[in-house]
Amino acid sequence: MEKTIRYLIASMVLLAPASTLVVRGGTGYCFFVLVAIAVFAGLSKPFRLSPGLLISAYPLYTAGMLCFMVYLPLQQALEGYYLPREFDGLSRFALSLPIFLLLVNVPIGYLKALGWGCTLGAFGAGVWAADSAIHMTVTELNRLGNDFTNPIPYGNTALLLGFLSVMTIRWDDYRNAWMRRLGIGLKLLGFAAGLYASYLSGTRGGWLAIPLFLVLCSFNFGWVKRWQDGLAAAGAVVLAMALLLASPIGRERVMATESDLAQLTHDAAPSTSLGARLQLWRASIQMFEEHPLLGVGKGHLKSHLQSMADAGVISPLVVNQRAHSEFFSTVAELGAVGVVCLALLYLGPLVYFLRYRRSPHRDVSTAAYCGIAVSGSVIIFGLSIDVLTVVMSTALIALMWAVLLAVIARDTCLRQSSTIESRADSRNR
Repeated sequence: MEKTIRYLIASMVLLAPASTLVVRGGTGYCFFVLVAIAVFAGLSKPFRLSPGLLISAYPLYTAGMLCFMVYLPLQQALEGYYLPREFDGLSRFALSLPIFLLLVNVPIGYLKALGWGCTLGAFGAGVWAADSAIHMTVTELNRLGNDFTNPIPYGNTALLLGFLSVMTIRWDDYRNAWMRRLGIGLKLLGFAAGLYASYLSGTRGGWLAIPLFLVLCSFNFGWVKRWQDGLAAAGAVVLAMALLLASPIGRERVMATESDLAQLTHDAAPSTSLGARLQLWRASIQMFEEHPLLGVGKGHLKSHLQSMADAGVISPLVVNQRAHSEFFSTVAELGAVGVVCLALLYLGPLVYFLRYRRSPHRDVSTAAYCGIAVSGSVIIFGLSIDVLTVVMSTALIALMWAVLLAVIARDTCLRQSSTIESRADSRNR
């Protein structure tokens, strides 16, 4: 029975990233299966949960996962309204805590299914991109996405899955050289497929994460050991970005940016992507100045933007539910307290990934570098889009953080137990 549950857990860890871009709600189904296992199987041996571990060993991670779910009900109570739908996406972070406690009880080999899940997810995105390229012409108004994901989160997620596919090569053990070559080849194919899907999506903001991902790959595989290696890695990053921007879609997106900037000087900002964002960000700052502590209220951004448009402060063309930036949406809706919560969410898991990135154990160091990639992508993607409003994205991010930190915690717990046992043996002697 125990082994069956472990295989079920591993299958959910694999299917969550594998299904995220190809099956509507796929990640959510896997996420809640793991929550159910944590609730029911976690109440009995050998999966008994230890909540004390969250406070004693990972307090910042715990605070980051819980902060929004503590603050949002309090904000609504203080401001006298009730919008339960605003809890939906952010609740995934709080629900990931029992999943983390469950996964700490699972051997690392089962958790490493995440790497192959990312490979399958990136491959699925690439196949969809190739099929779409045959049947459509990619333009500014006709970019790659699917029936349940618009081009920006689609391209960003595909890019992240592609890089995680190649970074988790260090996790894999093979019986022979032939299997090793096949496994590496499949993960490199997933990497290429994820990049191709991101390329067709035309997500300019997401491409800003590519230098970070390349640097993390270099450190993960130990390619950067001397200053000469650092220069070579920097040159590779510059070359990769140059090739991307010199490609047909890259040139089109650069020209679109130049056009946006040119139109800004002719008071045509609302008709451009960049101009609309600038108006939204300025309006968000104005809302923050008027409501500095708690903001205008989660879910009330659109109504306040409409009031500003009616007063002639902003263009009616930019009125929508989000500010197209995680930071500015948070500033406007949640105020200074919300910014503190967002910082905790960003930094809570990141602190531990940074701490263990130089571990001599490859499973731990790989998990740490992958965790830095996930955290860094959430921050960078959030510069130009509201990452945390997409429930699919929050579920995937929360689950990835839980799995990667569980790898680190599992290794740490095993080594601490080994140390205690060795000390006990020496005393008995």
